[in-house]
Amino acid sequence: MSFTRTFVRWSCCSAAIASLVLPSVAADKKAAPKESVVDTPSYYGPQPAKENLDLTMYERIREEGFKHSHVMEFADALSNGIGPRLTGSPNMAKANEWTKETLTKIGLENARLEDWGEFGMGWQQVNTWGRMITPDTEPVWLQAAPWSPATSGPVTGEAVYINITDAKDLEKYKGTLKGKIVLFGASRTTPDIDNPLFHRYTDEELKEMENYPEARAGAPNVQQLLADRARLQQVRTAALKMMTEEGVAAIITPTRDGRSGGGAGIIFDDNGANLVRGAQTKETAVTVPNAVMMIEHYNRIARMLEHKVPVTLEVNIETKFTGDHEHGFDTVAEIPGTDPKLKDQVVMVGGHLDSWISGTGATDNGAGSVVAMEAVRILKSLGVKPKRTIRIALWSGEEQGLFGSQGYVKQHFGTFAEPEHPDPASVPGFMRQRGKLTTTKEWETLDAYYNLDNGTGKVRGVYTQENYAIAPIFAQWIAPLKDLGVSTISFRNTGGTDHLSFDAVGLPGFQYIQDPMDYETRTHHSDMDTYDRLHTADLEQAAIVEAIFLYNTSEREAMMPRKPFPHPELEREKTAPIQGIYPNSTGEPDTTGAQAGRGRNQ
Repeated sequence: MSFTRTFVRWSCCSAAIASLVLPSVAADKKAAPKESVVDTPSYYGPQPAKENLDLTMYERIREEGFKHSHVMEFADALSNGIGPRLTGSPNMAKANEWTKETLTKIGLENARLEDWGEFGMGWQQVNTWGRMITPDTEPVWLQAAPWSPATSGPVTGEAVYINITDAKDLEKYKGTLKGKIVLFGASRTTPDIDNPLFHRYTDEELKEMENYPEARAGAPNVQQLLADRARLQQVRTAALKMMTEEGVAAIITPTRDGRSGGGAGIIFDDNGANLVRGAQTKETAVTVPNAVMMIEHYNRIARMLEHKVPVTLEVNIETKFTGDHEHGFDTVAEIPGTDPKLKDQVVMVGGHLDSWISGTGATDNGAGSVVAMEAVRILKSLGVKPKRTIRIALWSGEEQGLFGSQGYVKQHFGTFAEPEHPDPASVPGFMRQRGKLTTTKEWETLDAYYNLDNGTGKVRGVYTQENYAIAPIFAQWIAPLKDLGVSTISFRNTGGTDHLSFDAVGLPGFQYIQDPMDYETRTHHSDMDTYDRLHTADLEQAAIVEAIFLYNTSEREAMMPRKPFPHPELEREKTAPIQGIYPNSTGEPDTTGAQAGRGRNQ
């Protein structure tokens, strides 16, 4: 997945930008009146003021989840038995088949793999290692960057350090790189670890999360960030073209910093470190072997080269491509609804099954996947016959841009037309303008989608994703769960994972609040994302909470309230500047890019 913190999360490396474009004005929160019905502005009209909770079912779910849990068995099989699950890889195919078979064994019906379309090149790492030969011998820690081609066995070459900020700076390296092993990218600082690497939310932090966040003073300009991103990509593209034409032996990039405490010996192999972002195709593939190196080893070599000390490296990047046009699949299964009036309505739960490659994808997001599997197992083992259909979906392609859930939503619920004036390619997908939304008949029957993708921590509450009408419902649901640590309803948006695909088309999609643990500091997209970082009691608790949310949703007479239907064109008009309103304004349109054509909140 992607990442959270300060309660805003976006996939890949776009957190800084994303936190700036969220709405900054909260609607007034009003307590539900004492009447039997609350008239909300939701798609499905009135909601009961008091939820009809089956506390006996709460008790049964808790007992099954704590005393007969299978969540760690699922985690062991997925993380240790299958391992890393890059979308399009053989391991991803194994994970799809294993989850389909396991959900069938649990007793779910209609277990299947749904094809969401072509992804790109299938790839897997076989073996990667490196060492410094001169001026001293030392092993260096590195991993193949995802979709790197292989070297022809071990290759030896003189190391060259290239740290540039402008494409014109490449001129001084022209004609000098053939056969070299290039360290590409600035050395990274490794600050002292002056904060704990492991953390659970305090009561004060959870209480603060209930308040809508104020706009941050001194936040960087979004347009400047986009411009910087585009410039950096241009530099990388030009450098890669030159290194390919000159025939370098291999390219080494530094792993990104951890989000707290610097490198600390961890390799982060996500697309923040790759030379090309997103899914890889024949057209975008890097043809030079490339790997990601631990910061501390990268920095030592870079310093020696800066001091004119010659360094010779030997690296072996052994990888395998398994196809140029691999498709992506989601694993889907159901507990069919039984109420004649409600069985065609669906409540969904899920998490993303894919991962990066340096670890085994245990916390990101094996945890969310096995918790969803355990939640439906609990309900099935208790013989629950829900009124509505309960459906689990385990996504692929999340790490490259929510491809699996977006493909599912597009096929089942709705699609956006192309906007009249599309954004340039440098604008991240989540910030792009969209045209008119066209929905399907299934759109009317999706009740809610629940997602878990913040690591191994226990559930502490839920984000409403600015769905204000739903807060009184969730508050009643979690009241009997306070002894498990579930206490917080946050009106905030949280980003970066698959509930966004549902929310984007006006469907209720929710992400749980989880204790951070060491997710952001050590395990997220790193070689430390392994089974050893999972916490049994927390995953058991999360599965119990998820099972209760599924059961409560499936049994309500009314469907869950929805936010207003998304109208991108109206949003664009609403956020466009009013020409001529400023004193002495000429009334001419703003062509600086700071406002022009930007159909989103700034």
